[in-house]
Amino acid sequence: MAKGSESGSESDPNGWSRARGLVVKTLVLIGGAFLLKRLTKSTTRWDHAKIVARSLSGEKFSREQASRDPDNYFNFRIFTCPATEMVDGSKVLYFEQAFWRTPQKPFRQRFLMVKPCPKDLKCDVEVSSYAIRDVEDYKNFCDRPRDQRPLPEEVIGDIAEPLTTIYLNRCERGKRCLYEGSTPPGGFPNSWNGATHFTSELMVLKNNEICTWDRGYDDEGNQVWGVKEGPYEFKPAPASSFNGMFSPLNFPLSQPLEKKIEGSFVLQE
Repeated sequence: MAKGSESGSESDPNGWSRARGLVVKTLVLIGGAFLLKRLTKSTTRWDHAKIVARSLSGEKFSREQASRDPDNYFNFRIFTCPATEMVDGSKVLYFEQAFWRTPQKPFRQRFLMVKPCPKDLKCDVEVSSYAIRDVEDYKNFCDRPRDQRPLPEEVIGDIAEPLTTIYLNRCERGKRCLYEGSTPPGGFPNSWNGATHFTSELMVLKNNEICTWDRGYDDEGNQVWGVKEGPYEFKPAPASSFNGMFSPLNFPLSQPLEKKIEGSFVLQE
């Protein structure tokens, strides 16, 4: 008996070592599977909407494009920032556009609502623009301290009629964009300069850059307003954004402004 007991005591450490090794391997496999799941977890519909809302936000200029082609493009300043959030999670942004020299006088003010596309549509993110009641109350909204802006509940009450909707899809791998899309076929009604409808295109790039292209067409499909050469390119302003204040772009135009602006998308209204 003593010999058998002695033999058993010698085998116990080996059994315990094997069991411990099995436990460690199991934990490693479980941990690896959990990590792999975390790393490969697909981006949700709301994640896409948040990425687009974040990319649209901030102060951006078309300075570089206007410098390359001053005959067709202006140096515009656009400024977009969060205004409120709807009960369903949709992000509401305030958007305004002005000439860079007169940012305190925006000529276009909008609310943008960013949310996932409905599941029955083949797109990822829906960006809709809305008119604003009492636009004067929102002028330079993003430049103001938060305690001097309309309250979130006031913003919701000031969202007026819908204007446009752009449907965005993720860009294919290898393209320079993150998301791109346009208004539905046929666009939206518009009557400026003989137009019957207009279309809008939006491209969200890396580094919070965006491209926009608005064009108006008549019944025969002729473009009657909007830049023809390509979309406007907006890039965030660098920290030293004032070093170009003596650029030729900043001196009075040689042509009347009305003549120059005729081909610009700013007259989309």
